[in-house]
Amino acid sequence: MNTGKKYDVVTMGRSSIDLYSNDIGAPFVGITGFAAYVGGCPTNISVGTRRLGLNVALLTAVGEDQVGDFILHFLMREGVETRFIPRKPERRSSAVVLGIEPPDRFPLTYYRENCADIALTIDDVLATPIADSCALLISGTGLSQEPSRSATLFAAEIAHQAGVTVLLDIDFRPDQWHDQRAFGVTLRSALRLVDVVLGTEDEINAVMLTDVSQIRLTHSQISDARVSGDSQAAIQAMLGLGPQWVIQKRGAESSLVHSTSSDRLAGPLSVPGFPVEVQNILGAGDAFASGVLYGLVNGWDWYKTVRLANACGAILVTRHGCANFMPTYDEVMAFIQDHGGF
Repeated sequence: MNTGKKYDVVTMGRSSIDLYSNDIGAPFVGITGFAAYVGGCPTNISVGTRRLGLNVALLTAVGEDQVGDFILHFLMREGVETRFIPRKPERRSSAVVLGIEPPDRFPLTYYRENCADIALTIDDVLATPIADSCALLISGTGLSQEPSRSATLFAAEIAHQAGVTVLLDIDFRPDQWHDQRAFGVTLRSALRLVDVVLGTEDEINAVMLTDVSQIRLTHSQISDARVSGDSQAAIQAMLGLGPQWVIQKRGAESSLVHSTSSDRLAGPLSVPGFPVEVQNILGAGDAFASGVLYGLVNGWDWYKTVRLANACGAILVTRHGCANFMPTYDEVMAFIQDHGGF
């Protein structure tokens, strides 16, 4: 495709080495071995969009360590542009350890103390061709601490001013925030710069809630959160703060596309999903985001775009890991064809 821009997508935020349990179904204390992959929401999305055929650059940071070498080697092999990824000698590349107990238990532990990607700076953003891309994707975790918070907001400002589509993956990781009330405050402040928001019902509610007591943490506060609230009211409030679209991820159920121009009587656009047998849910939202970006860059309508995104997520949940298992364009198209088409 010829978009007239140097990059179809720039994704910005965290990266890590992911250690995934090889003992599917075993409790965490019974794990005997792990497989080493690459992960982190924007990093996964960079690989997912690249495998779909987009030209993508990643802005993350890694340490001057072997984990950083591991991450960069994988990304370069995948064809993701890594030239804008700084190495932070005083920091460590981050890590994630995951147990896999399908269908609904995936205990997750982050090792992000003094991590490199949270040290991204405004100078790092200035060295990246944000304005010369069709779309910029940022994530909630990138806003959790300084200097990454200011750098992420600055990147969104540059994109917004240049007419680049800005997508926010809410990426709600409660234990990455010093105060859970700060999560909503910070993300709400960023919404004026965002065109498209991607999130689950719980994540959308978490952004718009001001009462932290409504957040009920699970999995020892490390991998998930259930957030009570009126999601429809939260979505309408979110749309009033700047975004034009809020895309609600619902797994095997139909995804919903809410927009500022939606017919109030007709409701949001509902796009059916693909029921599959789940092995691991981690990374499904990142595969979904990759599909959304592909459709946006190619000028597809929202139904076709989100149908593709649903297929990407459905394929990934049947696999062991995240970035290493993102589907290719041909795989996704064959999957959709086998399941009734668009």
